[in-house]
Amino acid sequence: MWPAALRACCIQIAIKKTYKTAKLKKGTTLELDIVDMAFGGKGIAKLPTENGEFIVFVNNSIPGQKVAARITKKKKRFAEAKLIKVLQPAAEETELPYQRIPGAPFAAWPIEKQRTAKEQSTLEMFKRLGEWENVEEVFEGYIASPKSWHYRNKMEYSFSSLRSELGTEEESWDFALGFKRRGQWWAVENLDADSGLFDEQLESQLFRIREFCEKTGLPAWDPAKSEGFFRFLVVRKSFAQDALLFNLVTTSKGLDQFDQAAFVDLLKDILGEDRLAGVLHSLNDEVGDAVKQLPENQKLLYGEPKVVEELLGLSFEISMQSFFQTNPACAELLYQRAIAYAEEAMAKLGQEDLWVMDLFCGTGTIAQLLSRSPKIQKIIGVDIVPEAIEDAAKNAARNNIEGIEFYAADVRKFLWEYPQFKQKIGVIVLDPPRGGIVPKALKRVIELEAPAIVYISCNPATQARDSLVLKEAGYEAVKLSLVDQFPHTSHIESVILYLKK
Repeated sequence: MWPAALRACCIQIAIKKTYKTAKLKKGTTLELDIVDMAFGGKGIAKLPTENGEFIVFVNNSIPGQKVAARITKKKKRFAEAKLIKVLQPAAEETELPYQRIPGAPFAAWPIEKQRTAKEQSTLEMFKRLGEWENVEEVFEGYIASPKSWHYRNKMEYSFSSLRSELGTEEESWDFALGFKRRGQWWAVENLDADSGLFDEQLESQLFRIREFCEKTGLPAWDPAKSEGFFRFLVVRKSFAQDALLFNLVTTSKGLDQFDQAAFVDLLKDILGEDRLAGVLHSLNDEVGDAVKQLPENQKLLYGEPKVVEELLGLSFEISMQSFFQTNPACAELLYQRAIAYAEEAMAKLGQEDLWVMDLFCGTGTIAQLLSRSPKIQKIIGVDIVPEAIEDAAKNAARNNIEGIEFYAADVRKFLWEYPQFKQKIGVIVLDPPRGGIVPKALKRVIELEAPAIVYISCNPATQARDSLVLKEAGYEAVKLSLVDQFPHTSHIESVILYLKK
C-alpha cells in the first residue's frame, strides 16, 4: 500500500494529464507536445480527455516541439490553435546562419523532413477532401526547389512604431522595419540580418534604411492610431538582371519633409548603381493595412518601373503590380510539368490547330511557353489585373510570339460574355489564386466542354474541393505532381491533369 501523501501526488498528476473537454474553450492557452503534422503545416497534439483523445491542430509547428498555443476554434473532437511561442525546439532542428523570420517557420527543420511531411500530408488531404482514394496511383512525384535558400524574387517589409523584440517578444514604442510578429498584425520585428530567403546584400544592410528613415523625424506607421508616414517597403528582384526594384509606400502627411533624392542615394550606396533597377514612391492614405501599389499614386524616383526576368528562354517584364512566380528557378520546373501535361492531353486528342485557354494567366507566362507547340493554333489568356495583361501583351511582343489574345477581365464574366468559345477549346489551363475558383466561374469553365484541363494550384485544399465538382462533371484526374516552390514554409503547389471521360 502506497503512503497517503504519495497516492495524493499521483492522483494530482493524473488529473493534470487529463483534460476536461468543457474547459478547452476558444481563447484557452495550452502547452502542447506536437506529435505529428497535417496538411498546411499544422502540427498535431493529442490530449487525453474524459471522452477519449482530443486533437489540437497548431499552425506552423512541427513534430517534436513543445509549444504554447491559443485555441481559436473548438469542435466536438478537435480544436484549432494559433502558435504563440515555441517553448522547446524539436531534436532535429538545427542552428541557422540566418535571422529567423515569421514567414519561414520551418527553416531550422531539415529540408528532407519538410519534403516528406508536405508530400504525405498533401496526399492524405486529397484522399480526405477530394475523395481521391487512388491518389498514389496517379502521383508522379515531388518536385523540389532547385534552391533552398535565397530563392525569393519579392519581399514586403513593414514599418511600425511598435517594435517586438526578437526572442523575448517584448513590445516597445520604437521605429521598426522588418516583419510582423507571427500571429498578429501590429508589432514588427526588426530585420537586422539576412533572412536566407531573399537578397543577402540588401537584407544585411536593411538596418541602414531603417536608420535613415528614423532620422528624418517622420513617424513609422502607428497601428493603434492608423497614422504615420512610413508604411511599407516592397522589393522585387530579377535573377536574370541581378537587380532590385524598390517601392517605398508612405502616407502623404509629411511628404514635403521627405528627401526622396537622399533615399535614392542611400539605395545606390547599399547596392551599387548596377544592382538598383529602379525606385518608386507610392502614396497610401487609407487606414487599411494593405500595400496598395496603385500606378496612379506612384512616382518614379529613379531608373525603370519594371524589371526583366527570364524563364525557359523567354523574357518577361514585371511591374510592381504584376503577379509573377516568387521562385523563378522552381517555376521553370512547375511550368515544364504543366506544359508536359498539356502536350500529353493534346497528343491524346489527336487534333491539329487546337485552341487553348489560359485562365488566371497573370503576365502570360504559360500561354507564351505553350505557343511553341505546333499543334496550337490560338491561345486565349484572361486575367482580372489590367496591369498584368498589359505586361503579358508586351512580353509576347518582346518574345516575338503571335497567336495569343489577352483579355483583362474577370474569368466568370468573360466566359459568360464570350459563349462562342464553347466546344472550341481543346485544353484549358487554370492557375487561380489561393482561394481557388469561385463556383460560378468553375461552372462556366465546365460549360466550355474542353476535353482536357491542366489545373495548377497554390492551395491544394481548394483544388481538392474543385476536383469533386470536376469529377461530377465527368472529368477524371489522371496525373498529379507536387511542386515545392516555398521551402521552409507550409506551402506546396500541385499540378493535375484532368481528362473528360
